[in-house]
Amino acid sequence: MKERSIYVFSSGRLRRKENTVVFESGEGRKVLPVETVDQIYVFGEVDFNVKFVNFCGKQGIMLHFFDYYGHYTGSFYPREKFLSGDLVVRQVQHYLDPEKRLDLARRFVKGAFHNMRRVFGKRGDEAFVREAQEGEQALDGAEDVGAVMRVEAAVRKAYYQAIARATGWEFGSREIRPPGNPLNALISFGNALVYTAVLKEIHRTPLNPTVSFLHEPSERRYSLALDVAEIFKPVLSDRLILQMVNRGQIREEHFDKDLNFAYLTEEGRKIFVRAFDERLEDTVLHRRLRRKVKYRTLIRLDLYRLIKHLLGEKPYEPLKMWW
Repeated sequence: MKERSIYVFSSGRLRRKENTVVFESGEGRKVLPVETVDQIYVFGEVDFNVKFVNFCGKQGIMLHFFDYYGHYTGSFYPREKFLSGDLVVRQVQHYLDPEKRLDLARRFVKGAFHNMRRVFGKRGDEAFVREAQEGEQALDGAEDVGAVMRVEAAVRKAYYQAIARATGWEFGSREIRPPGNPLNALISFGNALVYTAVLKEIHRTPLNPTVSFLHEPSERRYSLALDVAEIFKPVLSDRLILQMVNRGQIREEHFDKDLNFAYLTEEGRKIFVRAFDERLEDTVLHRRLRRKVKYRTLIRLDLYRLIKHLLGEKPYEPLKMWW
């Protein structure tokens, strides 16, 4: 199965030529056989027409768009291929049933808390570990999804402060649009990449991406990807941020700073995107399967466990890092 992502940073034009994807820019022309392209990330000012979008839809190629500052703005999501009316009904039933939805919301957040702790290794950050443990206890007493979200927000606030201590970079408070400093900008960029990676894997299952359990469903977003991304942000992005900052691979010179905000330069985005893509292709020895699996496959396996939960076959247990 094709799993190659294409990242477009230059300005130019994307078009179809027979059974290939062609990108033309001032630097020349690149021709890619469609069977090698899985999804396209567009960071530059790129032109394309409806014919190209229809081609991507037929081939199952997802398009992700980012603005000048590297902020994620949206995705083109091809028509679902793996439809299941029964699963969609079960998914909606779990959303409409307060107890079932609350149960799933707790499971997502508990998985996220575990993975947040693992980001810092076995020693961890003592202050954050205490906060996370208290958060897990509070989750058990949460009476609705709103209460779960408040607990998650409190623990995540402490988590970002722990990342700031581990990197030595200023954080302050969480700021998204615009991010106020390099660490906020890097976290936002990494979160967007995780979201798109999860969204692509959802497309390979019969799950409906708009029906979620932790985040409120919305007409303008694929909220199930937000739910699952909570589990995988520590796995795919946050640990990578710590490694890259502490090794000097990403430095403050890779950010443009204005009076009130900061954003990754094109060079900074290229460096992080390359490392993120490599992380998705990295493998880990799976405890149950007893074989090495790619990080991107871990997302798919998590979605399959969620499907089994919705079908009443087995309670959902989100991925919990063991490495």
